[in-house]
Amino acid sequence: MSLATRISGFLGALAASATLIVSATNAQAEALTFTDIAGREVTLQEMPDKIILGEGRMMYGITPLIEGNPFEKIVGWNNDLILYDPDGFRQFESVYPEDTARLINFGNPYAGDFSIEAVLESEADLVLLESGSLFKAEETGLMEKLGAAGVQVAFVDFRRNATENVVPSLLMLGRIFGEEKRAAEFIDFYISQMRKVTNIIDTIPAEERPLVVVENAAGWQVDFCCWSFGPYNYGRFVELAGGTNYASSLANAYSVTLSLEGIIEANPAHVVATGANWSEARPEVTSVLLGYDAETEPNEARIAALASRAGFADLEAVKAGNYHVIFHQFYNSPYHFVAIQQLAKWFHPDDFEDLDPWATFVELHERFLPFDAKGTFWMSAQAAD
Repeated sequence: MSLATRISGFLGALAASATLIVSATNAQAEALTFTDIAGREVTLQEMPDKIILGEGRMMYGITPLIEGNPFEKIVGWNNDLILYDPDGFRQFESVYPEDTARLINFGNPYAGDFSIEAVLESEADLVLLESGSLFKAEETGLMEKLGAAGVQVAFVDFRRNATENVVPSLLMLGRIFGEEKRAAEFIDFYISQMRKVTNIIDTIPAEERPLVVVENAAGWQVDFCCWSFGPYNYGRFVELAGGTNYASSLANAYSVTLSLEGIIEANPAHVVATGANWSEARPEVTSVLLGYDAETEPNEARIAALASRAGFADLEAVKAGNYHVIFHQFYNSPYHFVAIQQLAKWFHPDDFEDLDPWATFVELHERFLPFDAKGTFWMSAQAAD
């Protein structure tokens, strides 16, 4: 099924559920009812003014939908954005220093440090959670506790079924924040950028799609190989970009553990690792520290070190210069169309010679984000001499 078909399906499903959604003419006075990504009907007695984010990285999806200050209705979050994308957090901090300073850290909603008492003290109307954590939220009693306290919960998904759920998640957020028009503009941009890849990939036969190994968070654990993705997230990104995802052949699971022996035997045409600036939260990482503050020279040494690990150095992909690293946090963001464009250029350089993912990234910032594009978000290791 092509992306266009799937997106058409999403919009059709959403149109079918439109009767469940009441957008108030007097937004602050009338109820808002919608179906969230977990399939739950959520009713708010009025448009929410105080929202808590179960993950700080939800700001990737919220920010492009809001014309003004994206933090205006956010009272707190989990501090994962600060820990795992400090470069990105500093971009927000540079534009909204007072807002980023006032946000309450409610902790991890799925762990024991999440404070129900702090949620109640904040008088929050709504808590947004990732749909992949629905089971965990139910298991820990989080939803029951919040519901008993009169705080509504809604699920979005920019991670597990990222490409399938991104459009309905954005539409839902547009309604929650009263920014339907802006959400439609961003969704149109998203679809147009995705189709620059999928319209061409749909014409490439299966036998011309290279085998790809995705190494999730390479260098997060030293001397460990390897986590990967099945047909989800970056595994799905690879398939949409015209590659054959190796881990999808092993398990129909979100996370798949690979063996180095298996990778060597598979002999992939490309290895794609993910990396981000995790060094501030986890100094021992040997990852490539991609992001807004990334510098080329130290990261060239890091990618060379990853590509030269025992077992990897002998792979034909590595010898040919097809060991790549790309920004890990695209995995939890509607900006994954940028990653898919770059993957397509790596896998099919002749077909995508004129495609410029960095120009796409710059346009994303110029049209929808409050700060400029800068830094390094992908790179490839040098080929063997």
